[in-house]
Amino acid sequence: MGRFWGFIKDPLYGYIQITEAEKRVIDTYPFQRLRRIKQLSGSEFVYPAANHTRFEHSLGTMYLAGLLGESLPVELGEDEVQLLKFAALLHDVGHGPFSHVFDSYLTRYLNKTHEDMTATIIEETELGDVLSREGFDPKLVGKLALGNLGDPGKPYLDQVIVGAVDVDKMDFVSRDSYHTGAGYGYTDIFRLIYTMDVCNGELIVNATAIPTLETFLIARLESFKTIYFHKASRAAQIMLVKALELARSEVSDLNFKTAEEYMRLDDYTLWRELRCSEAARPVMEDLERRRLLKCAYEITLYTKDRLVTSIFANDAVRRRVEEEIADAASVDPGYITIDTPSLPSVPYSREAAEPMDIPISFKSADGSIEIRKVTELSRIIEVLRVYMNILRVYTKEEYRSKVKKASEEVLGTLPSETKIAY
Repeated sequence: MGRFWGFIKDPLYGYIQITEAEKRVIDTYPFQRLRRIKQLSGSEFVYPAANHTRFEHSLGTMYLAGLLGESLPVELGEDEVQLLKFAALLHDVGHGPFSHVFDSYLTRYLNKTHEDMTATIIEETELGDVLSREGFDPKLVGKLALGNLGDPGKPYLDQVIVGAVDVDKMDFVSRDSYHTGAGYGYTDIFRLIYTMDVCNGELIVNATAIPTLETFLIARLESFKTIYFHKASRAAQIMLVKALELARSEVSDLNFKTAEEYMRLDDYTLWRELRCSEAARPVMEDLERRRLLKCAYEITLYTKDRLVTSIFANDAVRRRVEEEIADAASVDPGYITIDTPSLPSVPYSREAAEPMDIPISFKSADGSIEIRKVTELSRIIEVLRVYMNILRVYTKEEYRSKVKKASEEVLGTLPSETKIAY
């Protein structure tokens, strides 16, 4: 498929074969910029080796997309497989500095997401020119990169990129576990890939791979608990968000207007700008000395009730509660931060489906193929149908005990049984 250029050595998959067309896309500035954006910004304060970037994650996602596209028992032409690979390669090209940390800035001040920026960068920069010369419509690549291609005859194409068991998750769960050393992410993703099928246009998993699917979903949940939602990682991220807000009027690059201006921002350039900002400098100096905010109060609920996170997603409500805790603790409200990370449900398709309702195919007694929901066949996955609600209150270390007591007065304490995961 395409003229072979060479290999890129990857710690997870060995050698990733690259075509000349893929190399031309990889060598563009928008994609090379991903070398300077960490995959897990903030996690390096907990896991020292977690310094991998969006660059290698994107290469790995492309590799898995090509593998899955070629192994699916459907008629996919070379151009369609290449479209899948390009979409997977570029699915994260819109990420800002510090990865998901910057999403809050995009949403709050520009009413955009990194997905919006992905589509813009693919269509409006040199990436679009390179894709066009290779015979691919940048708009189609951008839509598929976000799982929004919407081909009525082939919805599985979107599901390869964005779904309950997509190539993005397969790579980041494995890769993040590898680089952090957390150890939860090992899953035989190749068995998942080689047992996937298509039925009525939907991506499905063969029943023989249910044990592997269980392992994958458990690994993802444990990774959220121990890596993505680690209290110290979140503390570093909260501090970066605070620095961004403080420096907004001083750092001109934060007021970008075009995709080209946006791409000037990466971890290196923005860290330097924040370090030079008079308002943000104290926060950055604390980060550089690992003087992180401390978690004074935490509750975790494993329930389908999303009330906790939905309430505190409202900025006004969160600020009022922060002020109430600050008043009870006799500290400045600026030293109180409520954080509500949550494990988001990822619908399997564009329908309002349960995230764990992954279609499974198996042979019935008469030899015919039947399709069932995985929760009907796996008790383990049925138990995993939870929504993880976490609420934390952060403050400076010297106020920790006072804020803990005040938070318990304002938010209450919970019996131990409410904190049990399974």
